[in-house]
Amino acid sequence: MDETKKVKKTLNKGFFLALIASITWGISGAVQQIVAKDMAIPAMWFVGVRTLAAGVILLVIAFFVRPKKEFFSIFKSWKDTLTLIAFSIFGLFLNMYTFFYAIQGGNSSTATILQYLSPLFIMLGSIVFFHKKVLRVDVISFALALVGVALLITRGDFSHLAIPFSAVLWGIGSGITAALYVVIPQRLIANHNGLLVTGWGMFIAGIFSNFFHPVWVNVPHLSTKGLLGVIGVILLSNVIAFLLMVFSTKYTTAATISITDAVQPFTTLVLSVLFLSLAVNFAEIAGAVIVVVAIYVLNRFDTNTK
Repeated sequence: MDETKKVKKTLNKGFFLALIASITWGISGAVQQIVAKDMAIPAMWFVGVRTLAAGVILLVIAFFVRPKKEFFSIFKSWKDTLTLIAFSIFGLFLNMYTFFYAIQGGNSSTATILQYLSPLFIMLGSIVFFHKKVLRVDVISFALALVGVALLITRGDFSHLAIPFSAVLWGIGSGITAALYVVIPQRLIANHNGLLVTGWGMFIAGIFSNFFHPVWVNVPHLSTKGLLGVIGVILLSNVIAFLLMVFSTKYTTAATISITDAVQPFTTLVLSVLFLSLAVNFAEIAGAVIVVVAIYVLNRFDTNTK
């Protein structure tokens, strides 16, 4: 009995760490609206600062908590190095860039829900490119997700969109790149430490973005709110939430962690309503719930997304 209680306590610890991580990501999504809506802050500058700062912080942490021999081990293989670069550009960099514009053109709540569709894109990619068998759960999840997104972006009035079409496209782009963010580094994380993979990925993404807009050139004039928003997104999303999620994997299963994913979009939605003056109706809430249910079903029952 004591051993059973110990196992249960360990699993609960992992669940709550993952839950806090998901809530933290949700808070970060709402905070990022403050940054994205500040038209003085260019997307490329913000992404560069965000990735460089987060990369440095994560690498410093990894340097002190991981064996020193691991620090540069990922670069000993050309295949691993190229995979890391692909993860940095097509996963991290493009995901943050598209998510920024999805929020700027629409709002953080809708952008977070659209990004939350990433398992759906993983499933579609598995079917189209790897000829995975189409399962009944694929069809059900896809249909539910379409209904939910339709309600979300039209607010129940199908004669027009509630947000600009460009914001919808940016949001879908963030969902696709979030899928790449998950898929590309899987082999790297299996062979190397996840903290180091993400730290180097962030750092390389920051270097890449600086080719387009060096962070020291044309630095935007930040208000106190804007500065706190930038710092908040970096610390909440790229450092604190990530570290909490990494720690949670030591105590519980991926299936349990996936349950907590649904908390992120609802956290952003609630905070957007309470603090960012977002007005929502029943159709939008129903749409958000349907999307979350669709993705949960897909994560729970479809091996294409595993």
